[in-house]
Amino acid sequence: MTSSNTVSNTITNESRRQFLKNSGLASGGLILGISLPQHVMAKLTVGDVGNFNPNAFIHIAQNGDTLIYCGRCEMGQGISTALPAAVADELEADWTRVVIKQADGNEDKYGSQATGGSASIRTMLEPMREAGAAAKEMLIAAAAKVWQVPATQCLADNHFVVNKNNQQKLAYGELASLAAMEKVPAKPKLKTKAEYKYIGKGLARHNLGDIVQGQLTYGVDTKMPGLKYAAITHCPVLGGKLKSLDKTAALTMPGVVDVIEIPRFDVPFGSIGGVAVVADNTWTAQQALKQVKIEWDLGPNQSYDTKAYKAMLVKNVENPAEVVTERGDVQQAFADAAHVVKATYTGGHLSHSPMEPNASVVWVQKDSCEVWAATQSPGDIQKVLAQYLKRDPKDILVHVTMAGGAFGRKFKCDYVHEAAVLSQKVNAPVQLIWSREEDMRTGYYHSINAQHIEASLDKAGNVTGWMHRIAFPPIASLFDPSQGKATKGDVAEIANHPFGIVNLRSENGDAPAHTRIGWYRAVYAIFYGFAYGTFADELAQQAKQDTFSFLNKLYDSNKDPKDAEKVKRSKAVLALAAQQANWAKRAALPKNQGLGIAVHYSFNTYVAMAVLVEVKGDDIKVLEVNAAVDCGQVLNIDGATAQMEGAVVMGMSYSLRTEIVFKNGAVVNSNFHQYPVLRINEMPLVKVYFVENDEKATGLGEPGLGPFAPALSNAVFAASGKRYRDLPFTSMAI
Repeated sequence: MTSSNTVSNTITNESRRQFLKNSGLASGGLILGISLPQHVMAKLTVGDVGNFNPNAFIHIAQNGDTLIYCGRCEMGQGISTALPAAVADELEADWTRVVIKQADGNEDKYGSQATGGSASIRTMLEPMREAGAAAKEMLIAAAAKVWQVPATQCLADNHFVVNKNNQQKLAYGELASLAAMEKVPAKPKLKTKAEYKYIGKGLARHNLGDIVQGQLTYGVDTKMPGLKYAAITHCPVLGGKLKSLDKTAALTMPGVVDVIEIPRFDVPFGSIGGVAVVADNTWTAQQALKQVKIEWDLGPNQSYDTKAYKAMLVKNVENPAEVVTERGDVQQAFADAAHVVKATYTGGHLSHSPMEPNASVVWVQKDSCEVWAATQSPGDIQKVLAQYLKRDPKDILVHVTMAGGAFGRKFKCDYVHEAAVLSQKVNAPVQLIWSREEDMRTGYYHSINAQHIEASLDKAGNVTGWMHRIAFPPIASLFDPSQGKATKGDVAEIANHPFGIVNLRSENGDAPAHTRIGWYRAVYAIFYGFAYGTFADELAQQAKQDTFSFLNKLYDSNKDPKDAEKVKRSKAVLALAAQQANWAKRAALPKNQGLGIAVHYSFNTYVAMAVLVEVKGDDIKVLEVNAAVDCGQVLNIDGATAQMEGAVVMGMSYSLRTEIVFKNGAVVNSNFHQYPVLRINEMPLVKVYFVENDEKATGLGEPGLGPFAPALSNAVFAASGKRYRDLPFTSMAI
């Protein structure tokens, strides 16, 4: 990528005095800030950047040490390596001289720090590269003045500026203060792809040693003098209220500070209300909580039962519903069809269940509030606590810790709000850690869902019509409980899918929420990908065609020019996955083995997966996964590969066995013995291939999940003749 096709960003030389005051850095050196221009911000979606100027800072000290702040939150996905490495690449920095720090919550400086939706790289790569390039040009300009030569006769190389005439070198540290006096270039020249040193390479994570040695500070690790510890329980049914509370026995226990009722705070991501014990240590708090006698008024959702609710969703999608999109004449296409194929697909609630449960430390004082939290959105913490404390969000200082997994759960800051309530009550810093059971039973959940698809085929096996009806409780219900079905935006996936369907209708069935529905990794791409990928395989069987060829025909039928890129790139990853998995030779597989394939476009990224399985009765063993990915420019090949491997782990878990079950309004699952995620001995061989192109970088956190479940379902059918249309394939008896 060159500067000629790069959107320019506003880059400023930050006031050294102000920045050093804010960051605690030693004086001297070069400090840069970058700002996204308004016309770029206007194109970004919710969760990317709001109406402010985000800044990312580079500091080059006089000894040459280079500090780069990462404004997005690190939760294992590697963003704190990938983005700073792009800065270092354009800067021509020596990676061994670079130190990376996680930025505190500050939307004025860093822009939206909400980390999710696979948006961080897509929105921040270009401005971060320009920051590095600008710093490099300023260093070169400073060196040129020292040598009294034109800047064109100098080049930057590995933390030095080199005089091309005589090979003299000046270190970045020697030039830092002089470079700080230079004018910031308005449009610095970016490297071409051939010039990349770190971008696209397998760079090890900057904090890998600390991770291996257990030196990183996660949310659960924060400690300070005077810290108190809390354990909490909530009403097991959403909307329930505290009826009676007897804390007598708990208060007699040594080390217990107080037993505190936390009222429901009716704002998005506020507490649903609960009872907490504050004590001198975590063990005492947990044991004392067991002694608290609590009676709940369970409220209107106490009859919620997921088995009955799923049956209701199936009924809703197998009968006419609200029409959202209609093009062509579906009714006539069905009337003229040689065959009409019908199928219904379902999926259950899922729990995020990151290895590190919800954890934060909050210290509320008269004139300040300080937070240490494993979070995906420090800005939301500031907003929620500002509403609760009736203070300016800028007065809430949020230190972002490493998160031990998140998957969307740590966007919601109820656990931080609760710690703030407790800190204010006991006038001390409080660490609140939810137990695994509490997280699993009173958290946020992926939507339970049902889809019914009908498609017409002509005599040649071409799809002539498609009716797609969905029903699931939407995330929008978090913000408006009266939202009793998916929004029109949620259903737009159907009309925008790149299959070439001339006659198409989408319908939206009722699905009121009875629990908290929240973003879960890949969000709706999980069940849309499953239905599209599995139904395409079923249609191919009916048309007596192989699935790979049938999918290509579906894409080739799309003649809409605006979908040309989606079609081309979808077909490319499909072809790559098929080639690497030996799709053409699948007939030679041993008995009981089968190969399935699927492709899905989500979050601006294209992923195809071919899954090889062995099936013996009800035992399904995944042997190998070949994943083909088009995410544009790959930043870190090692991190990108890990994202796909992680997608397989999560995909296998929710495809084969994980599901949250509600009975009498409450979650039945309590821990991993009733929510069995994939174990390491079950991990298949995963091979990941990236399409080489010059497209802009997109995200990888979510897109790997969409095609996995359908590819697995199709593989099982190929091996055994048994078709799975429900996620998970088998439900636990709990």
